[in-house]
Amino acid sequence: MSRYVVSGGLVADGGGGEPEPADVLVEGERIAAVGPPGAFSGVPQIDASGLAVAPGFIDAHSHADNAPFLAADDTTKILQGVTTEIVGNCGFSLAPRGDAATYDEYVSRLFPRLEPTWTGFPEFLAAADAAGYVTNHCPLVGHGTLRVAAFGVADRPPEPGELAQMRRRLDEALEAGAFGLSSGLIYPPGAYAATEELIALAAALGPDRVYATHLRAEGAHLIPAIEEALRVAAEAGCRTQISHLKSVGRPNRGGVGRALALLDRARETGLAVRQDAYPYAASATSLTAALPPSYLAGDAPAVLARLCAPDAARRLARDLADGPPGWENRVALAGWDAMLITDTASGAHVGRTLAEVATDLRADPVEALIHVLVSERLRVSAVTFWMDEDDVRAALAHPHTMIGSDGLPPGTAGRPHPRLYGTFPRILGRYVREAGVLTLGEAVRRMTALPAAWFGVPDRGRIAPGLIADLVAFDPVTVRDTGDYHDPAGAPEGIAWVAQAGRLTVANGRHLGVRAGRRLLPARS
Repeated sequence: MSRYVVSGGLVADGGGGEPEPADVLVEGERIAAVGPPGAFSGVPQIDASGLAVAPGFIDAHSHADNAPFLAADDTTKILQGVTTEIVGNCGFSLAPRGDAATYDEYVSRLFPRLEPTWTGFPEFLAAADAAGYVTNHCPLVGHGTLRVAAFGVADRPPEPGELAQMRRRLDEALEAGAFGLSSGLIYPPGAYAATEELIALAAALGPDRVYATHLRAEGAHLIPAIEEALRVAAEAGCRTQISHLKSVGRPNRGGVGRALALLDRARETGLAVRQDAYPYAASATSLTAALPPSYLAGDAPAVLARLCAPDAARRLARDLADGPPGWENRVALAGWDAMLITDTASGAHVGRTLAEVATDLRADPVEALIHVLVSERLRVSAVTFWMDEDDVRAALAHPHTMIGSDGLPPGTAGRPHPRLYGTFPRILGRYVREAGVLTLGEAVRRMTALPAAWFGVPDRGRIAPGLIADLVAFDPVTVRDTGDYHDPAGAPEGIAWVAQAGRLTVANGRHLGVRAGRRLLPARS
């Protein structure tokens, strides 16, 4: 059994207080003791002088479900000091799997191509376990994936038998170790689900597991969308997580403050609700989100047929101008020049805004949108610049906000949002050291103890005797992110080393090539 002392550092233990000089004794996989400097003599030392030592960071909102199946190790998070990820968000999980063709088309809207060998959630977990994890994984099961497995991407309510099938598969996933349920209510098929459907499923969670929701709207209809999530929390009796809280669109600046006030009132009434956020003023998702929901019903051929119809450009232009009530219209809220293409199936158009693509094609922007989606068979990702920095800071400053990267799944090509590579060092550099939005101790709490307690991550999130020795050491003076939207893959600076279950896995900004992560089980299960 390995035994060593991390000495000379300032320990930010996850409790929210400012870091204090302390030594941490590690024995095997666990923290054996924490004491004053020099308390543990005669033991091998890891010198942390000039560094802050914290629990390994927990990414409260990740899409790295596919990471175990990549041939190359996914180091996007571990190099940031992240040792645990909550995966399966926004209604997308990689199981259960129903009709193979429908499943493949659905998951390929977010994930790189897979060769699944599983059907149910337990078989998926077994396959991921066999492949191995770079970071610890805490999986959610996606409402969208449950719906697709039961009856495809249909714009209708489930029949009673279909809802019962979704509930059985959810129960199976929870029994196998899922930490909760997620929904993505701007994406088909989640966009077609009524609140009652969500409540019926979330009721399976009980008071200790989490319903994490990408809200139905994040702009002008942000407050009604949060009210829907609060209704699910109240009627299902579960913990509810508002994913990547934001207010989008120039007319909706300041909306985060109103949203936080509503959430605080709900907490005062006893509802169990929290939120996560990322430290950037741009979002990213599939470019299909620029289409009204009615265009996205059915499989890919059905969507492409609508876009290839003779009057498609005229009809889409009309629908973008008069979009359906409650729909988040990216064109109206952000504009063609605010949507930057970051990845396509062929690699074409990457790094160009839709306005620039229209100029390149000598076409109307609506025609350019249709051209890109059709020519790339809907496999297009884009960053949208439509958030206000003051709203970002308001979300980050709130004591119930956790930090989530919301990065695209690893293994995608192109130029993904830089949050995939820099979220956690950006918090420590830009929003702690430079802007003072958070103190260092409080930032560490938001990235460790808060999500650990909320999601039920076992034996992690604090530096305390008896807990697993997932640790990160960083330089508070130099830690920072380095990527931007045109060159996002810059490695973070200032992360000195990372240990997982007592084993050093990152040193000097380099992953040591060991898949030392694990799939965790909910602490309360």
